[in-house]
Amino acid sequence: MTTASERFDGLARNYAISEVHSQSPSLDRLRSLLPRVESVCDVASGAGHSGLSYAGIAQRIVAVDPAPHMLAQVRQLAAERNVAVETIQAFAESIPLPTGTFDLVVCRLAAHHFSDVAAGVREMVGIARPGGYVAVIDLVGEGTPELDNLIHTIEVLHDPTHVRSYTAPQWRQWFDDFGLNIVTCEPRCREVPAGLTIERWCELGGSGTAATQEINRLLAAAPADHLTHLEISRDADGRFRLPVHTILIVGQKPA
Repeated sequence: MTTASERFDGLARNYAISEVHSQSPSLDRLRSLLPRVESVCDVASGAGHSGLSYAGIAQRIVAVDPAPHMLAQVRQLAAERNVAVETIQAFAESIPLPTGTFDLVVCRLAAHHFSDVAAGVREMVGIARPGGYVAVIDLVGEGTPELDNLIHTIEVLHDPTHVRSYTAPQWRQWFDDFGLNIVTCEPRCREVPAGLTIERWCELGGSGTAATQEINRLLAAAPADHLTHLEISRDADGRFRLPVHTILIVGQKPA
């Protein structure tokens, strides 16, 4: 069975250029909440867009990811932008960095792959300095079983290494469990407000033709009110578009 790190090693370039990952209203929102930080650790960084969004603001940017090709993309993007960055190959559940180090620890569009989310949050809280912040932006679970089952099925077709999208109450509980004071919890962010076609979404994710067709079939058969709630629309050509719903939650570590 292919692990998430192995799968994304082969998709590294896709994620470097992905409009979902490289252009983000949720990252803009995070920077508006935390405009001045001197050190950032981007956990499960992928191609490093979250950490690099603080270029020119933070004096130190560190990217942590288990996939070596993803870290190579981080270094390439940083070099193209003339930004200094450190890269560390490691899983979020076991980060080899000193405790109490960073003003901001951010994890975006990755926690739904974690084998142990609580361990990942524990590690992120650990490396944040007292008074520092932990921010998670991730795919968000739905509050009803029917909606959650639909979006989960689609996510697994899109990415077989997807484990689970979690709800706002679940994220609040993890932040509470590890002593963070919640600054904001915004469960209906849109990574692509205009909507991304299923075809493009699956192209970026390397999902394959069969998975793309099955996702379209499921959406065509879904009740209209489900699609309305999920803000999945159809364009003039009949193609489904989804906004990629996420949650943004920010917590502050006690000083």
